[in-house]
Amino acid sequence: MAAKSNRPRRKHPPEDPASAKKSLLESLGLAAVDYKDTQTLRLFISERGKIRSRHVTGLTVQQQRRITRAIKNSREMALLPYPGQARCGQQRRVTQKNP
Repeated sequence: MAAKSNRPRRKHPPEDPASAKKSLLESLGLAAVDYKDTQTLRLFISERGKIRSRHVTGLTVQQQRRITRAIKNSREMALLPYPGQARCGQQRRVTQKNP
């Protein structure tokens, strides 16, 4: 069995509340998330249409769940695109086999 060291454990410095990342929802002044508000929901979607992570957005777990659910509902109603879909003017080329 390994012997215990007598060195004190290193303590992490306390976090400064002023330097904490503020939630984007709170900065926008939104209490509720609406799936019909596509302009706000687009802030939480990448250029490719993927939902941004909590680490990037700075949301709490509950807020991230609400945003994710609203984005998915909005996609079902065809208000927001699914990831990987071609946008207007960017049609995918279809190659045909030569006979």
